[in-house]
Amino acid sequence: MKQTAVLLTVVMAVLPLHAQAAQPNVIIILSDDAGYADFGVTGGTLVPTPHIDRLAAQGIFCSQAYVTASTCTPSRMGLMSGRYQQRFGAECNVPTIPTPGFTKEDLGLDTKQRTLGTVMKAQGYRTMAVGKWHLGELPKYHPNRRGFDEFYGFLGGSRSYWPIAKPSHGHAIRRNDEAVDEIVEISYLTDDFTDAALHFIDRNQERPFFLYVAYNAVHGPFHAKEEDLEQCPKIDPKNRWMVAAMTKSMDDSIGRILAKLDGLRLRENTLIVFLNDNGGTQGNVHFNGALRGFKGTYWEGGIRVPFIVSWPAQLPKGKRFEHAVSALDLLPTCLAAAGGETDSAWGMDGVNLLPYWQGKYRGLPHDTLFWRFWRISAARQGPWKLLRVAESPLEKDRDLLAPLILINLEDDPGETKNLAEAFPEKAQALLQKMEDW
Repeated sequence: MKQTAVLLTVVMAVLPLHAQAAQPNVIIILSDDAGYADFGVTGGTLVPTPHIDRLAAQGIFCSQAYVTASTCTPSRMGLMSGRYQQRFGAECNVPTIPTPGFTKEDLGLDTKQRTLGTVMKAQGYRTMAVGKWHLGELPKYHPNRRGFDEFYGFLGGSRSYWPIAKPSHGHAIRRNDEAVDEIVEISYLTDDFTDAALHFIDRNQERPFFLYVAYNAVHGPFHAKEEDLEQCPKIDPKNRWMVAAMTKSMDDSIGRILAKLDGLRLRENTLIVFLNDNGGTQGNVHFNGALRGFKGTYWEGGIRVPFIVSWPAQLPKGKRFEHAVSALDLLPTCLAAAGGETDSAWGMDGVNLLPYWQGKYRGLPHDTLFWRFWRISAARQGPWKLLRVAESPLEKDRDLLAPLILINLEDDPGETKNLAEAFPEKAQALLQKMEDW
């Protein structure tokens, strides 16, 4: 018996950490177009969000979190691939007319790119994508061909929350690649997507699973259930009231997911990430709080998002992480949690955040983060952020269309003061980094 115990101790000592513990389940929950300040955890008063707030209390709130773009498709491409989407020729929402030199076959997430689905599947996970895809509608871009064993959702960018009798290709709700009979099966999409997620968890409770739940809430069209509207104060404009009810519905659904995990005793070893795909829209429908700008801009209100991570077995609870992080980091972080690691040949732009969250690393996860949307480019390094508006990036010599803008986000989180003339060397240094990128 003593010899067996000694042998077991030696084996455990040489095994990597991930081989000594069960792989965690991993769930990424993505909201759509939500205002930064429309949740309790971000100081919002629109509607109570107790379940999202509880998730933050059970984990870490990243106060300086970004996505790679201020619109849906490029933001999701960065999240899904762990790489700046410009690396594979994607910068805008999936268009209907290809860029000259390309065809409709090119309108989607480049099939050469690894995805969260493919890397988690390679680690032995059962994988599922639920909700809005928006990464290409042709068969080769379908989630089932991008690493997801199962799919329940729609391929396009937006659609009705209610059943559609004869939906178009991009609007149709699909179970894998088969359109469902919406009149029979669909009630209200936020609830339906949650039902699909819960069924997946039930079926896979005995094995590690990766679940990507991309709600289309609270993106337009603004459709809400009567019972949710009745529980929200009536406010103007009407669509603001609708968004309040839609936010409540999404928070209730997240509560159902947490309750399912608790009931199956899976919560302790489940890594959950909640974030939004870009900033809220303009027009007093979504509220970005003190952040300047909105969806489509590269002010903070367009690219900074709520970001919560919770893994009770491995991460501290009720903490804030104050350094800049990115949706780019999700792939390497989830992969590390699963016991894998990225290869330098993959060209990842994201980093594994686990050692930073666990306090093992004290430095900054990123020296500099970058953004570009055609004529608009931005870079952030520490507290400094540079914005440049220039001619087409396809032109070798680009003329500025406006003066450079340099912001110190630590002193001026509302981005009201241009310091480019006061700190010309800092502006030029960031401009050079942007050009190199």
